[in-house]
Amino acid sequence: MKPADIGAYVDATAQLLQLPIAPEHRPGVLRYFGLASEMAALVNGLPLTVADEPAPAFVPIAPDELP
Repeated sequence: MKPADIGAYVDATAQLLQLPIAPEHRPGVLRYFGLASEMAALVNGLPLTVADEPAPAFVPIAPDELP
């Protein structure tokens, strides 16, 4: 998603879901969607083949548990 489209997307989606976004929260929401958009672009940019399968489970760990 292009950065210029994020505001319009957030506004349209919030209206569709009837989800009010307080004016003081909007900058954070836009920042989050920008970050999520960048992460999605990275994931979508990875080549996959028919042999690739999803991981059976995702188990998050705390940063202090990293090897």
